[in-house]
Amino acid sequence: MPAVSKGDGMRGLAVFISDIRNCKSKEAEIKRINKELANIRSKFKGDKALDGYSKKKYVCKLLFIFLLGHDIDFGHMEAVNLLSSNRYTEKQIGYLFISVLVNSNSELIRLINNAIKNDLASRNPTFMGLALHCIANVGSREMAEAFAGEIPKILVAGDTMDSVKQSAALCLLRLYRTSPDLVPMGDWTSRVVHLLNDQHLGVVTAATSLITTLAQKNPEEFKTSVSLAVSRLSRIVTSASTDLQDYTYYFVPAPWLSVKLLRLLQCYPPPDPAVRGRLTECLETILNKAQEPPKSKKVQHSNAKNAVLFEAISLIIHHDSEPNLLVRACNQLGQFLQHRETNLRYLALESMCTLASSEFSHEAVKTHIETVINALKTERDVSVRQRAVDLLYAMCDRSNAQQIVAEMLNYLETADYSIREEIVLKVAILAEKYAVDYTWYVDTILNLIRIAGDYVSEEVWYRVIQIVINRDDVQGYAAKTVFEALQAPACHENLVKVGGYILGEFGNLIAGDPRSSPLIQFNLLHSKFHLCSVPTRALLLSTYIKFVNLFPEIKTTIQDVLRSDSQLKNADVELQQRAVEYLRLSTIASTDILATVLEEMPPFPERESSILAKLKKKKGPGTVTDLEEIKKERSSDMNGSAEPTSVNASAVSTPSPSADLLGLGAAPLTNSAPPPSSSGSLLVDVFSDSASAVAPLAPGSDDNFEKKYNNFQFCSRRMFIFYGNKTSTQFLNFTPTFLCLNLQTKPVDPTVDGGAQVQQVVNIECVSDFMEAPILNIQFRYGGTFQNLSVKLPITLNKFFQPTEMSSQDFFQRWKQLSNPKQEVQNIFKAKHPMDAEITKAKIIGFGSALLEEVDPNPANFVGAGIIHTKTTQIGCLLRLEPNLQAQMYRLTLRTSKEAVSQRLCELLSEQF
Repeated sequence: MPAVSKGDGMRGLAVFISDIRNCKSKEAEIKRINKELANIRSKFKGDKALDGYSKKKYVCKLLFIFLLGHDIDFGHMEAVNLLSSNRYTEKQIGYLFISVLVNSNSELIRLINNAIKNDLASRNPTFMGLALHCIANVGSREMAEAFAGEIPKILVAGDTMDSVKQSAALCLLRLYRTSPDLVPMGDWTSRVVHLLNDQHLGVVTAATSLITTLAQKNPEEFKTSVSLAVSRLSRIVTSASTDLQDYTYYFVPAPWLSVKLLRLLQCYPPPDPAVRGRLTECLETILNKAQEPPKSKKVQHSNAKNAVLFEAISLIIHHDSEPNLLVRACNQLGQFLQHRETNLRYLALESMCTLASSEFSHEAVKTHIETVINALKTERDVSVRQRAVDLLYAMCDRSNAQQIVAEMLNYLETADYSIREEIVLKVAILAEKYAVDYTWYVDTILNLIRIAGDYVSEEVWYRVIQIVINRDDVQGYAAKTVFEALQAPACHENLVKVGGYILGEFGNLIAGDPRSSPLIQFNLLHSKFHLCSVPTRALLLSTYIKFVNLFPEIKTTIQDVLRSDSQLKNADVELQQRAVEYLRLSTIASTDILATVLEEMPPFPERESSILAKLKKKKGPGTVTDLEEIKKERSSDMNGSAEPTSVNASAVSTPSPSADLLGLGAAPLTNSAPPPSSSGSLLVDVFSDSASAVAPLAPGSDDNFEKKYNNFQFCSRRMFIFYGNKTSTQFLNFTPTFLCLNLQTKPVDPTVDGGAQVQQVVNIECVSDFMEAPILNIQFRYGGTFQNLSVKLPITLNKFFQPTEMSSQDFFQRWKQLSNPKQEVQNIFKAKHPMDAEITKAKIIGFGSALLEEVDPNPANFVGAGIIHTKTTQIGCLLRLEPNLQAQMYRLTLRTSKEAVSQRLCELLSEQF
């Protein structure tokens, strides 16, 4: 920048500023400002032409007045005139005034653009710098339209000075952020990448910021930057602080450039092996330097050093491919957990949350559990304690779930009010997810209600009701436990809700104990009635009418309560209506009708936990919470199989209650699906949100499904497909297509954020019999590379079976009718699994047919019958399985009215044994 001459001091401006500062009151200040504005206005409108110095001085005064908070409605043209001056100080003030005061919709914008074009064409580096700074500060769409094509040329021109290149790179970055559609991608993109090799580190720093932003939107265009970034990073981290003196900050060489380069590398997947080796060396060097004694005790040194370290750890986590580096990063962060600096402890906890999502470092993270628990108890800063809760949640698995849940419950009693709801949700999710013994789960949720009942949302107690209803083995224990909990003098209302619901359904399971007789149960619940809100009272009235069905001996007592004026004449319409209708029902209905109307609630269909959905909503999409849930489902033994590498495409069936209660796991796709073929066009998807329950897709679940949904249309099935992105990089242009299927589905969101999950619902109708399974083809762009995955869907012909019960006489009569050689298929094969009779029965039932007992003369044989339902026809099917224990062989005979169906069903069933 040229030196400021003596005459540029602008003494008049200094006097005016001094006068303003010496004003004793606001009125005096306004009076002085108005006087000055009148003087400036008269000077601008006077006949005498002002020289450049005077214009500069008056424009500067206007700028100062504006910064004091006063409106300026003149002087803009004088500022524009200053842009044509050849003196740096005058041009500088003109650009400064325009950057601060000129609106992007101003009529002067064309004149300003012309002045900027002249300065950019002047090749004067000082003037070019001022013009570029003005473009970046204003950043309007009009300026982007005018200069977006010109600035890249300046940036990559060989004769442009380094300082101008810096300004041009940052100016282009500003325009791209405001108007990305106006910045053309052309030949300059490949040339700007080579600025990473520039000798001037200021140019490299500015270019790295630009390339990082561009690469996030157009990764393919800038993928060559990876090798150059690794090369430049290698030179920085291996150099001594004396080698880069101008860019060394407290003994740390070029820390901000290092951070930017590491951030750029996070836009791409791990590089090729040759480049990866050099990058690994760089990261190891950064980790090694973190272990070295500090070269300075000043906080600036540790800040710069740790900035590079944490960004390097972020890159290691992003690549998630080097177990050694991941474990080293975890150990380094573990040292920070006990650092005296609060910010470092916070950042360490936050980074370890992400590390816990890696299968390579999860065990290493778990070794720090005691330190994290101690931080939860002793940290003074609530934000650090919250990160400790997040990390405990992230590192939780089956081996430590009970310990972590217990510690969270202990902390919940003294936790800050701002994070109690989140802790409650996390405890509820972990207790459900890792409950090997569901009695522990019930105890945990009841403790949760006792400790923090005000923060237990409806989703939490709804969920415990669903799980208790779906699990026969825990219903008696749940009834006994809530009965004991309700005996406390003060119970939270949520506990009364849970108690009312569970005792209304399963109070009969504990009624044999004199201490929990029907009358005692009723009196206990009714003692809480007057303390509860209207919705809870309504629930308790429903419990009372359930008791009428469960315990006829207390029917009169309950009717007296329902008949009381406090119920029949209740001011609340809902309570009054329930009391009247329940009383009438208990009076006129027969025992059989009562038993039918008030029978136990059927099991709930499994779906994504509403608790998890609430936590995701609270934390926001793409958070560590989502990453953790996806990661843990991958490692959990609930789902039973591995998932595709990049996409979790899982077919969700109607699982048992011990299956994936959070709805994030993957069903085994490849084990149950036959090889793909192009003959599956006979399956037609009918998309509708109003379809009935979830269709069973996994082997062995059809029987359970039949018990729950007797009125289900057997030729229709519903499939839930979940697409999960387990990386931290977005999937772009995400397009799932169903080959061999005629679909009318709603499109999936084309962008899947890192750690996010999207769902697609498919209702499938079997139009006619088919032989091969359909294929799901998934296409998306990841890290600049186009990905194409194909997954076989577990849709086979036996999924449309209806079990059919038959007598021995009917079976053999039908067997003889299907005596045509083309209708029978027989297969003799070696047993692949132990020949256990009970397992064999379960497999036949799971295949979809009914198992007919005492039909075959040989009791060791297994006989089944069923009907394949399609939209156009029904195909009867009879099967006979003859095991030979000595030879470890099976003979399977299948007879249907269609040869192709017999052949296909025989192949599918043979694979089960």
